Amino acid sequence: MRSLTRHSRQVATYIAGGVLCALVDIGVMQVLLRAGAHFTGATTAGFLAGLLVNYAFHSRVTFDAAASASSFARYLCVVGLNYLLTMGCVSMAVALAGMPLAGKILSLPLIAANGYLLSKFWIFRKRAPKTTTTEKR
Repeated sequence: MRSLTRHSRQVATYIAGGVLCALVDIGVMQVLLRAGAHFTGATTAGFLAGLLVNYAFHSRVTFDAAASASSFARYLCVVGLNYLLTMGCVSMAVALAGMPLAGKILSLPLIAANGYLLSKFWIFRKRAPKTTTTEKR
């Protein structure tokens, strides 16, 4: 039961981190747009800010793992995979119903679940400590 509670808390923390990162993404974008930046630069800057906050938040808060170049590289792979999943859902929704927003909405729980599971079991997985055995002779 304790494990289930801990897991539920971790999922809730993961979702809260995602909301925080979305707010950072949108906030940076809006500040830059109001400052006169072109929408492509503002969107890109917001996305990158959200991406960095997302990685830092989940490594430190959600999964209590040290940030590293290798975990960041794995994180970027998951971001790429989630982008492809999103584009697939959007393309499917456009082809079937002419509704890109429906595909985007459909993709959100898929990429959230995919991101959480890959983060937990691949990006930030806890490795068992290496043990050395000493034999008495």
